[in-house]
Amino acid sequence: MILPDFKDFPRKGRLLGIDWGAKRTGVAVSDDSQEFFFVREPIVSLKKSQSVARQIADTAIAEKVVGIVFGLPTYSDGKNSSTAKLVRDCAIETSEYVNLPIVFIDETLTSFSAQESMGKIRLSDIKEKLDSESARVILENAVAVLNRLK
Repeated sequence: MILPDFKDFPRKGRLLGIDWGAKRTGVAVSDDSQEFFFVREPIVSLKKSQSVARQIADTAIAEKVVGIVFGLPTYSDGKNSSTAKLVRDCAIETSEYVNLPIVFIDETLTSFSAQESMGKIRLSDIKEKLDSESARVILENAVAVLNRLK
């Protein structure tokens, strides 16, 4: 079920963070206390494989999460980017496979923040790991919002 905001989103239990991408979707999970965040292997979009939404749902089940946070790409003026519809469509499809609360959070500057947290690494490693690092930042931001609502 897609929620309009964080008001009814779970405050305890593992969460899944998603940084959707046309080629590679970043994935991160929290621990049960929502204090620690861990990157997972990104989901790579292949034409003949399961849909990304199905893979996100399978990951949610395997990780035993209680909610999913999708990063929503927006422009600097707060309006949705052209990619936002694709992210929303993926979230809607994901909700068809799992009965978990799903919310969106603005993902502005998450890639920049993720790259900074990665430090100095090879360019090839940045390409491979940036998406899931961005998902970790998305998840951290979402928990920060949840903590402000307490």
